[in-house]
Amino acid sequence: MNIGLVAVILYNIALLNAQSTRKRPTDSGRETFTDRIRTTLAVSEAEDEQLENECPQPDGFFADATQCDKYYECSNGKITEKLCPDGMVFNDFSIAHEKCDLPLNIDCSQRPALQEPKPAEHCRRQNGYFAHEDEGVCDKFYFCVDGKFNAITCPAGLVYNEKTGICTWPDEAKKNGCTSQDVFKFRCPKVTTEIAQQHPRYADSEDCQFFYVCVNGETPRRNGCKMGQVFNEASGKCDWPRNVPECVEWYKGILTDEQLEDLENPKPKQPSTKKKSNRPTTTRRTFIPEEE
Repeated sequence: MNIGLVAVILYNIALLNAQSTRKRPTDSGRETFTDRIRTTLAVSEAEDEQLENECPQPDGFFADATQCDKYYECSNGKITEKLCPDGMVFNDFSIAHEKCDLPLNIDCSQRPALQEPKPAEHCRRQNGYFAHEDEGVCDKFYFCVDGKFNAITCPAGLVYNEKTGICTWPDEAKKNGCTSQDVFKFRCPKVTTEIAQQHPRYADSEDCQFFYVCVNGETPRRNGCKMGQVFNEASGKCDWPRNVPECVEWYKGILTDEQLEDLENPKPKQPSTKKKSNRPTTTRRTFIPEEE
């Protein structure tokens, strides 16, 4: 007999024997629909029990470990997941207080995840402070509450600082396109180290009342003199217009000569001549007749 044929026959016999030794599952070994329901309920109860056990204390408010605007309320050991309004994050300063705050006031570096934003006009999120959409606009920003915005403009010489949410000097804000040179269109002249340490001052070529202070001789900051005065570059101080020839007419049409004189030489205040009454103060009472 052919050896190859014999090998094939022996292999088939072995395969049939192996199949015959396998046991078919009985009905008692099969998982019924009822069994599945019971298993699901048991898992659900176990998860609920696990959630209850996650409360660090029976009562209080606790921050989520990874998401800054998510937190949990524990009441009698029962835990409830909660979410701050869009744009706000949970302030975990005290477990006794449920407080959502602005991200500017909270360190979220250890739990940086946030909910999906719900943007509105000029508002990247429903709540918070947001820079102007145009990166070239440095001194304007928006304060948003429930998706409604309020446009705010910084005082002259300051720009919006996204890190602090307030207006600061351009060199402190460190915003692209909003450096001191970009905002003021002024660059500090090169000076020696000795002069740089004195923070030299330079007149604003377009406004006699203002001047630039070059911090460490490099970073310009715009300052101004009080009303009625101008900057005297020769002395490096604020002075009266009559002492600065190029600015002697600066307040013409704004202040009269008399007003400038009063600002430079204010008159002493006259003491009040009104006599103070020594009579005690009484409260007038209104008589209301009783109804008959």
